[in-house]
Amino acid sequence: MKEEEIEIRAQRAVELFKQGFNCSQAVFASCADLYGITDEQLALRLSASFGGGMGRMRLVCGAASGMFMLAGLHNGSSTPHDNEGKMANYAFVQQLAGEFKNKYGSLICAELLGLAPKGQCDAIGNHSSDPRPAERTTQYYEKRPCAEMIAEAVRIFLNGVMVK
Repeated sequence: MKEEEIEIRAQRAVELFKQGFNCSQAVFASCADLYGITDEQLALRLSASFGGGMGRMRLVCGAASGMFMLAGLHNGSSTPHDNEGKMANYAFVQQLAGEFKNKYGSLICAELLGLAPKGQCDAIGNHSSDPRPAERTTQYYEKRPCAEMIAEAVRIFLNGVMVK
C-alpha cells in the first residue's frame, strides 16, 4: 500500500472521529473494508464498545483497540487449536502496541488524556464511572490528543501490515 493511500485512510479515520464516532470506531471503520467488511455501519457497530478506553472506563485506548481489532482481521486465527496462528497474531498485536506506546508513552486512555499519572491506572477502570460521552464541541477537539492518535494508529497498523 502506498503512503498516499495510508494517509487517505488516516484522514478518513480523523473525519469519522470529528463526525462523533469514538476512537476505536474511527480506526476500525477506516480500514475494515480491506478485510471484506464493506458495510460501514457493521464496522462501526463492531467497534463501538471499545471507545473511551473500553466502554468509557479509560482503560486501553480506543485507537489502539481499533488497531488490535484490525490485526485480528489481518491474521487472527479462526481455528481453536491453532497455537502457531494465535502466536503470530499476538506477536503482531504486541508489535503494534509497542509502536503506539513508544510514540505516546502509554496504551491507557486515562494516562493519554492526562486524567491519571502514567503507570497509576488500575485494571478495573475507576477513572470514570459515568458512561455518558463528552459533548463534542470545538473545545473538546482542541484539548484532546485523540485525532492525532487515531491517525497514527491507522499509520502504524497499515505500515505493520506492509512489513508482515
